[in-house]
Amino acid sequence: MSDDSSRMPGAVVVGDALIDEIHDVGGVRELVGGAALNVAVGLRRLGVPTTLIAMVGDDEAGAHIREYLDDHDVRLIASEAPLGSSRAIVQRGPDGEPVYVFNEAAQRRSIRYSDAAVRAIADSDLVAVSCFPFDVPGEVDALLDAVGDTRLAVDPNPRSGMLSDRAEFVQGFERAAAGASIVKIGADDAALLYDGDLDALRARLRALGVSAVLATAGADGAALESDAGIVTAPISTLPGRVVDTVGAGDATLAAVAAGLAQGTPSDAKGWQHLLDRAMDVAAATCRAEGGLLRTPESIADADRGVFGS
Repeated sequence: MSDDSSRMPGAVVVGDALIDEIHDVGGVRELVGGAALNVAVGLRRLGVPTTLIAMVGDDEAGAHIREYLDDHDVRLIASEAPLGSSRAIVQRGPDGEPVYVFNEAAQRRSIRYSDAAVRAIADSDLVAVSCFPFDVPGEVDALLDAVGDTRLAVDPNPRSGMLSDRAEFVQGFERAAAGASIVKIGADDAALLYDGDLDALRARLRALGVSAVLATAGADGAALESDAGIVTAPISTLPGRVVDTVGAGDATLAAVAAGLAQGTPSDAKGWQHLLDRAMDVAAATCRAEGGLLRTPESIADADRGVFGS
């Protein structure tokens, strides 16, 4: 009988992978992105063996996505993409915040679970779901069937440009969230899906049976509620200016999921440590453009001319 007590915890991420086509004063450039992809790469950069299950096309954009995942040692199990790879055209609005316009592939994204995907989920310590089509009941059914009893982390991460039915999305999200190990919600999620009251939404999710709820409120920091109570943390202060906040939420989820992959905290002190680390990682990620997770340690190494996690 084999002894796998030394096996490294592993995670599976389910959701989107796409190309961000960024338009700004510097012209047009493309970055590999997607919330779920960012979380998967972030988990791997934090030392967790990770598999991404996402829809990726057999096209030039898909080749870039695959190469990027290979570079970061993330295994991809791709769902068929009859409309090609997803793409988001990103422009800055009058307030400086990014505005996204998604192609048809992104709007009609769908995920299928092959035998390899089901095995990867069964072998994992945690499944994280982000930017998922919760407004399609069949997609939610398939997700929950594939996840089974594996611990689940959920970030609804709705995008107005991909949201076809708000009420259906809320229903599907809450079906997946009920009984999850952790759900991450942000002030933007509360505004788009509910009435904007983040504290009330946190309480609602706890009442649904969510073991822990992480509520992020931008400049006001974050609160994490579990059976151990409520812990809070401000935005972390790190050297360097804030360059891009787009990847902060994905980095937060990745950092929390990385901690949970190794076990659930048993007391408030453990949850506080998890939250503080997540806020540090989110702040570091904001010190560079794009959604690639950075850590405070990588910023210090960059100052010495060696960049990495």
